[in-house]
Amino acid sequence: MENIKNLPIDIQNSKLLDWLLDRRHCNVKWQSAVKVIREKINAAIQDMPENEEIKQLLSGSYIHYFHCLRIVEILKGTEASSKNIFGRYSSQRMKDWQEIVSLYEADNVYLAEVASLLIRNVSYEGPALRKQLAKAQQLQQELSRREVECQSSAAELRERYFAACKQYGITGDNVPRELQALVKDLPAVLDEVGKDAAKLEEQIQLYAAFTKFVCDWSEPVLPMLTFAQKRGNTTFYEWRTGKVPTVVEGPVLEEALSESVADDAIDWGDFGKGADAAGITVEDGVDWGISLEPMPEDIDWGDCEEAPIEIEIVDAGTNCPEGVARGEDALSILENSQSRSQFIDELMELEVFLTQRISEMGEESDVVAMSQFQLAPSVIQNQTREHVRETLSEVQDLLGRLTSLRMQHLFMIQASPRYVERVSEVLRQKLKQADILVLKAATMAERRQEALQEQSRLEPRVDLLAGRTRELQKLTEADISKRYHNRPVNLMGVNI
Repeated sequence: MENIKNLPIDIQNSKLLDWLLDRRHCNVKWQSAVKVIREKINAAIQDMPENEEIKQLLSGSYIHYFHCLRIVEILKGTEASSKNIFGRYSSQRMKDWQEIVSLYEADNVYLAEVASLLIRNVSYEGPALRKQLAKAQQLQQELSRREVECQSSAAELRERYFAACKQYGITGDNVPRELQALVKDLPAVLDEVGKDAAKLEEQIQLYAAFTKFVCDWSEPVLPMLTFAQKRGNTTFYEWRTGKVPTVVEGPVLEEALSESVADDAIDWGDFGKGADAAGITVEDGVDWGISLEPMPEDIDWGDCEEAPIEIEIVDAGTNCPEGVARGEDALSILENSQSRSQFIDELMELEVFLTQRISEMGEESDVVAMSQFQLAPSVIQNQTREHVRETLSEVQDLLGRLTSLRMQHLFMIQASPRYVERVSEVLRQKLKQADILVLKAATMAERRQEALQEQSRLEPRVDLLAGRTRELQKLTEADISKRYHNRPVNLMGVNI
């Protein structure tokens, strides 16, 4: 018998209500009784004394039977003056709460309600709060990761912007002006290249002698390089005609202005004052050569419909007076796209030859190779591999200066000033995207802060629910234990 009294009663929390109903500790219709009790509790809490403990009991928690017992104990102190000689309380507050406790104790309604509350806390309320808390924590991690990504992407875009500006040779403070300023310096840069082309005399002579000796080539080689080596970066007119122009009329370049600058720069004056319906003003006796009379109808247009119209296409510069370099002819040979392309092609041809010659000179140590060049001109025989390598570096230096990315952009800007607007817009988009990413990172930081506040709000609720659930567990275990001669009772699976 003693062993049975010490034998614990283990009850799974999810089966607690069924266990109480099966053993007839509670009535199956307990929910109807609880509904009546809840209505009385809602009415009773409208009139409560000023007490700090009662405020805590009633604040944000489900008021159950054990709360009601504690409220009655508190009211015994606050309502002591209403106690009569028979030990009864005349206070309506005390009567209301005593009635609520009595209704709870009838058929052990309170036990069924507490069991239902425990099941709800463990199976629904707790997991829901835990899920919200985990979601807030996961959201913080995700937002933090995205914030770092936005910041790094913004920094990368800015680095790409300044790297692109560096390729153009500008600082990036005012892209259009800086690019246009570079174009203004382009002729001086090309003139330097033209001056350095004079150093290619030895390379050109070596190439010409080699082609003549090996291939018996009689045509002149590298004509553009030979011309630039002797005369420098002269006009295209001089290259085309072989004569120095007496007059050079450079082409008028279109200025790439933004709409705001263009609009501000136009001064319309008093345009429109004193104008007629056609918008043409004749004042101060000035004859503009414009007739406002209607066009006569008796003009003989001839056989316009039948006679074909002949259009003569004249090459640029051919209709210019003798000795006048105009349009494309006025550009230098390195500014003119046609002659510049030929100049670069011949530089590359010379580079390939010298590279191949260096490779061959490394293999000409045998007797056969040496005898092959015994009859070669002295300009070929006197060359050493190291010297040819030095001459190759001079050619590659000129080629690199003309074909660098910066020079390619400058040539495109010179050919089409509107290219400045396109380049500026492309670079501006990089900065704009970087600014957007910075704002996005700031938004991520705000949302992360909101998720942190949500976590701070949920954590106390989880702790409070866990504490109240453990308290209910102990009270329920003690209550059931009394019904079984104080045998130990264990509610299993109460974890939040």
